[in-house]
Amino acid sequence: MERHDMPMFRAPSYRPPPFPYRQPDKEGCDEHLLNLADEAIRNSFPKMHSFLVAQSGDLIYEKYYNGQNRGSLNDLRSATKSFTSILTGIALDRCQLPDLDEPLMNILERYTSERTDPALHRTLTLRRLLTMTTGLAWQTGKRLGEPFIHHFHRSRHWTSYALSLPVLPEMVGCFQYRSVDTHLLSVILSECTGQDAYSYAREHLFGPLGIEHAEWTSSPEGHSMGHIGLYLTSRDMVKFGICCLEGGNWNGRKVISPTWLSQALQTQVEGYPAFGDYGFGWWTGKMNGQAFSYAHGHGGQQIYVFPELDAVVVFTADCKVSRWKNPKPLLQQFILKALNGSAAKERIIRSKDGNVNKAVLRLQQNDPDSN
Repeated sequence: MERHDMPMFRAPSYRPPPFPYRQPDKEGCDEHLLNLADEAIRNSFPKMHSFLVAQSGDLIYEKYYNGQNRGSLNDLRSATKSFTSILTGIALDRCQLPDLDEPLMNILERYTSERTDPALHRTLTLRRLLTMTTGLAWQTGKRLGEPFIHHFHRSRHWTSYALSLPVLPEMVGCFQYRSVDTHLLSVILSECTGQDAYSYAREHLFGPLGIEHAEWTSSPEGHSMGHIGLYLTSRDMVKFGICCLEGGNWNGRKVISPTWLSQALQTQVEGYPAFGDYGFGWWTGKMNGQAFSYAHGHGGQQIYVFPELDAVVVFTADCKVSRWKNPKPLLQQFILKALNGSAAKERIIRSKDGNVNKAVLRLQQNDPDSN
């Protein structure tokens, strides 16, 4: 994932609200394996900031490192892209955006120039932006490095820069990791709704989820940066993951369209072997036999969603590094094995009582942070 030197927000001390919590062993989750993951982080992941696990809607494990805490804001880097995708889905559900396959250049006309490739008038659609298949000329390294991104960020007119890139006909419809595609989604959201992505998120996503402590950096043109720039606490990252896992519902309210989630979190195009395939702004794949989708940012900012395990796993780490260790082995060696017992017990209960309410399967306790 590319490294960008954007300003880090330094917020005053923030005490997050209580979060439903239970001990990991109450539903058959192997706490010992989670402790081994924590030990491995302390021994082998010196840049880690947090490690959280939620299952059946409850937080069951929460650790912080290197002076971070529940109120610390994390620079999500490219994990921001998954939030931009979800906001696109919310706006589509509210009939504020064109259809997925409708050409978009009439919306972006004021950002075009004589350098704009005429092919964009036929090829640029929401679907291609969401799946990074626009064919805009770009370079991407094995670790998702993007040499052109520095020129893009130094430009005073990001949208015009993106729309001045030539279209490679042979690449239209083919996946290539390309941050400008996702930033253009943020621009289109602003043009169609009259709100920047951060304001739109505060009203339609963060507000309903009770996310109050957040920041989102703007481009020189005043658009929220669609590809990076979002700052959230680790707990709020978990909230977002749980909402996606629950079909877009939060506290009995529909926040995200389940139809959109069924597309966004499923494979749409073939991706890269080291990272997985790609949905709409989400990476997808299988690990230890478990299907998953995840938001992923440079340095190890990750939100994993495991539908069959009814689980969300969040990692955050120092993003101001050129090289970093992916926490994925922690999932393979410890975390998924720990969660499998709990998932198996829930499946047994469900098989005995069909449409059982998930809340019945939870042991609700006070959040330890609220005492």
